[in-house]
Amino acid sequence: MISDDTRIIRPAAVLDERLALIVVKELERQDVAFGGVWNATTSLWQRYDRPWDGADGTRGSAELIGSIAVMYDTPARRQITIYKVTATEYGITSGWTVDGICDEALASAEITLATCPRADLTAPPPSDPFRK
Repeated sequence: MISDDTRIIRPAAVLDERLALIVVKELERQDVAFGGVWNATTSLWQRYDRPWDGADGTRGSAELIGSIAVMYDTPARRQITIYKVTATEYGITSGWTVDGICDEALASAEITLATCPRADLTAPPPSDPFRK
């Protein structure tokens, strides 16, 4: 039995204002309710295998391939941070990977998860600041 594959992105991938705008506009253009395969909110981008075909705009027979957890306006205003990605069991058996899901979402900005800028990680203080 295959299970979901979840990866925490460390350091987190960060889309600057220009890249974020390109990606969000493309995800909106490919919305599942309008014949596309993405359901994007301000905290989660979901990739489906087909547009939603259920009654009253519901999921219907569409299967979830995977999800990208994002934070808008982080680390700075108008930036988007990608911090966790999950490929579902259905997605994995259909040939998808965590990288593949991200790469498709980022393709409109001509970047991949591997080439996406990363958050700056600051090193912890050299010693315990509460110790004398």
